[in-house]
Amino acid sequence: MSTQTLISRDEIRDRFSKALSAMYQTEVPQYETLLELVDQVNRETLERDSALVERLTAYDEMARLGAERHGAIRVGTAEELAMLRRLFAVMGMVPVGYYDLSEAGVPVHSTAFRPIDDEALAYNPFRVFTSLLRLELIESEALRKRAAEILAKRSIFTAGTLELIALSEEQGGLSDEQADHFVAEALETFRWHQDATVDLDTYEALYAEHRLIADVVCFHGPHINHLTPRTLDIDEVQRRMPEVGMNPKQVIEGPPRRDCPILLRQTSFKALDEPIRFAGARQGTHTARFGEVEQRGVALTAEGRALYDRLLNESRRRTADLDNAGHQRVLAEVFTNFPDTEAELRRQGLAFFEYQVTDAGRAAGKVDEDDIETLIERGLIEARPITYEDFLPVSAAGIFQSNLGGGQSEAYSGNANREAFESALGAPVTGELALYAKRERDSEVAALQDLGHQY
Repeated sequence: MSTQTLISRDEIRDRFSKALSAMYQTEVPQYETLLELVDQVNRETLERDSALVERLTAYDEMARLGAERHGAIRVGTAEELAMLRRLFAVMGMVPVGYYDLSEAGVPVHSTAFRPIDDEALAYNPFRVFTSLLRLELIESEALRKRAAEILAKRSIFTAGTLELIALSEEQGGLSDEQADHFVAEALETFRWHQDATVDLDTYEALYAEHRLIADVVCFHGPHINHLTPRTLDIDEVQRRMPEVGMNPKQVIEGPPRRDCPILLRQTSFKALDEPIRFAGARQGTHTARFGEVEQRGVALTAEGRALYDRLLNESRRRTADLDNAGHQRVLAEVFTNFPDTEAELRRQGLAFFEYQVTDAGRAAGKVDEDDIETLIERGLIEARPITYEDFLPVSAAGIFQSNLGGGQSEAYSGNANREAFESALGAPVTGELALYAKRERDSEVAALQDLGHQY
């Protein structure tokens, strides 16, 4: 029996993310323009900030900056979600975090499929924010039943995709040739289809309930609705968008500009109106797809997230209807109550850091001291902020609302149901805070062991 050499799941993820980006640039040409703008801003930022170059190089962030990208999709049934879990597993991606977007009036709940170990994240940190439509939140029983019937008739995966998922599970991975075939087949799930699966009247009825419901139910599959490169200066990207023909959303979402960036900030150009052919040969348009950009900072602990949420809620009472300049000004004022140095973030337990022994620490040999802060002060250990790899529920919902142009529906709010989501998924989701805490603790133990301590 012949054996095949299997390639790494990281390599498959890398190939898929690049192929998906190429496809999306063809489908949404403005996304290619956005990539060019982000690349230009990043190059200019690095050229004028040598300290940032040194930092990114030391933290092994330079290589992944260009590869940094996430996508977002929405599916309609538990069966679709469960198969997506198996599809993403082929690429070394697992479900991390539970997000209840009903809090923002969006009838979905979500997770993020992403790699979780350090080497995989360094190779390619590609993530896909994946939402499941919550038909039970549709008030009209007739409309709810109609949507379920439409979704039951579709198959969003090619036969080749299903075969290769099963093959990967059976043999523990894919060969080089099989991986290329898998990428080509899997892309079809995420491709845009101009032909709707319903007539215009059905589309309009679902659209009237919530435009996102129409987006999920009325098409052949979960077309990728946005991709997101990573920038080093999101304020500059936002400022330049109109110069290259993009209509940016009103404000940059997330925390304000800071010396020590936290979590993530994101903006986008608004969703495009695209022509659609409905059953019965009637024509119309659909608004769903856009280009987003993000700037990432340090991951916050539970205490840090609580402070962030409190300050964000406080700022929202003062930023209604402000333009981006006014919005950012109020945010900056409110967030003066959030420490803005790495030392204070660390000492107050607001953010996650990883630790490693310095050259001086290695030269010191065995060290009796085991207090991390003291060792940092002595120059024997250094602390590096852990990059936030996940999403903000409110920010994600805000992106949905601002780009789709829909208002908030209170009818959906406050309906978190993680148990139902995990049942649909067919597996538990991993808590993101636990991942960051483990990474921090493991690095602390390793650093102390390097200084001669026993664990």
